[in-house]
Amino acid sequence: MSLPRVLLVEDNASLQHFVSSAFADLGVELTCCSHVDEALARLRETQVVLILTDLMMPGRSGYDLIQCLADEPALQGAARLVVFSAGLSHQVRERLNQPHVWRLLAKPCSLADLQACVEDVLAELAQKGGPPKAAPAQATALPGSKSTRALDEAIEHNFGGDRAFYASFRSDCLKQFFVDIASGDSACERGDAQGLRLVAHSLKSVLLILGHNAEGEIARRLEQAAALQQWELARQGWQDLRQILQDLQAAQRLADPK
Repeated sequence: MSLPRVLLVEDNASLQHFVSSAFADLGVELTCCSHVDEALARLRETQVVLILTDLMMPGRSGYDLIQCLADEPALQGAARLVVFSAGLSHQVRERLNQPHVWRLLAKPCSLADLQACVEDVLAELAQKGGPPKAAPAQATALPGSKSTRALDEAIEHNFGGDRAFYASFRSDCLKQFFVDIASGDSACERGDAQGLRLVAHSLKSVLLILGHNAEGEIARRLEQAAALQQWELARQGWQDLRQILQDLQAAQRLADPK
C-alpha cells in the first residue's frame, strides 16, 4: 500500500530539508516543489492529502496557488491546505481567511505544530477508513552541546528538543549560504529589488528557525528596504547580512576544522 502523499511548495532548499526531516517518521511520502507551476503540474498528476505552501516565491506566489485551487477545486480535492510562511501579518491572515485554507503556520512554528498537520490529516483518514496513522519516532539529543538561551529555546520549540535534527538542519543551511550569497550579490549588481527581497525573505525564515533572532531582524529590515526599493539601505543591509552568513560559516569551520 502506498503512503499518503504530502506536497510542499517551498523554494528554499534548507527549509525543504527541514520539513522532510520533520515528516520522515510520520508515515507519509513528501514531494517538494520549488515553484507554483511545478506544484500545479504535480497536483494534476497525483492525489495528495496535504498541501503546505509558502507565500513569497520566485515567479508565481503562494497566493496564486491558493487562487488556482479555489478556481479548480478538483486540483485540491480532499487535501488539506496549509500556508507556511514568515509573512503572516494581520492583513495577510485576513486575506487568507478562505474556506479551502485549513491552517496558517508562521515561520518559525514549533515542530509539534508542523507535525500536527500530518498527524491530524492521518487521523482524519483513519476515521474514514484510510491508511492508519504511523507513530512518530522519539527525538534524540546530542549530549554535551552548549548553546545560548536563544538557541536552546529554538531547539526546544522548532526542533522538538532534538539537537541532532538541529545540527543537521544547520549544516544544510551553512552549505546553502554559499548559494544565498551568490544570489544576493547578483541581485545587488543587477539592481533587482524583487530578487534581493526574495533572498532576504528566505534567509529571515532560516535564521529565525535557527534561533538567530537578531540576525533574522536584519534580514527582515533588508526585505522591507528591498520591497520599498530603498537601494542605499538595501545595499548596506545586504552587506551586513552577507557578513553574518560568512561569520556563521567561519564559526562552524572553527568548531569543526576537519
